[in-house]
Amino acid sequence: MEATQCSAQEMACFAQDIARQAGLQALEWFRNPVAVHTKADSSPVTEADRKTELFLRAAISERFPDHAIWGEEFGGACDAPGPLWVIDPIDGTRSFITGSPLWGTLLALTDEGRPRLGVIEMPALQERWVGQAGLGSWFRDRQTDTKPCRVRPCITLSEARFYTTSPRYFTSDEQKGIEAICDKVSIARFGGDCYNYGMLALGHIDLVIETLLQPYDYMALVPVIEGAGGIITDWDGAALGLGSDGRVIAAATPQLHAAALEQLRG
Repeated sequence: MEATQCSAQEMACFAQDIARQAGLQALEWFRNPVAVHTKADSSPVTEADRKTELFLRAAISERFPDHAIWGEEFGGACDAPGPLWVIDPIDGTRSFITGSPLWGTLLALTDEGRPRLGVIEMPALQERWVGQAGLGSWFRDRQTDTKPCRVRPCITLSEARFYTTSPRYFTSDEQKGIEAICDKVSIARFGGDCYNYGMLALGHIDLVIETLLQPYDYMALVPVIEGAGGIITDWDGAALGLGSDGRVIAAATPQLHAAALEQLRG
C-alpha cells in the first residue's frame, strides 16, 4: 500500500505492530548473555541492537519501498526527500545490558523533516506510547485499554518533577544550569532514557532535559509529548528537527518550559 493511500490510523497501526514485533525480538537477548561492542563514539552496541534495527528496516521496506530509513546502527539518507522513518532499535542500551527494563524501541515517521508519528515501545514493561501530529497521543500497558495522554498542569519549577538520564552527560557549562534546576524543583531524579518522556506525557513528571541526543533519540518523542499537550524543543526554544544540536528540553507547560530555559541560559 502506498503512503498516500494509507490513513493516519492505518499508519499508526503499522508502526505499532512492527515496534511490538521488534521489541519481542530484542527481549530474546534481554537478561541473557550477549556480546557488547564499543562503537566509534564510545557508546555500547549489541547484537540485539543490530538485529532489531534490521527487522524494522525490512518491515518498512516491504510495506513502503519508496520511504527512506535512517537508523542508529546502519545510518541512512537523513536528507532524502519525502517520508523518512527514523529508528532507534534499543534506546537505553546501557540499561539493556545491565538488566534494567527501562529501554525502549523508538520509531518515528517524518515528513519534510518534521515528525508526524512517533512510537515509544517498552518491551520489558509491555507499555507503549503513540503520538500523531494533530491527533493526540495514547498509552497502553498490559492491564489498561488504550487511553489518551495528558501532561500535568505544572507551571513552576518549585512544583516540578524533573528527570535527566545522567548528569555526567553535560559539559561543565551545561551542568551549572542543570544544578540550578535541581536546586529549584520539587523532585530531581536520574536515569530513564526514553521512558522519562512517556512519564511526562502521562502526567507523572513535568520536566526532562537532555544533551548529546541524536535524531533517532528524540524524533519519536515529539508527537508523543506534543500530543499530550506538552512542549519539546531544543535549548534555544526552537522546534526539533533532523538538524538539531542534540540538546532537548521537554516540559508540561509553556510556563515551566520558559522557566527552565531561563535557568539553562543563566
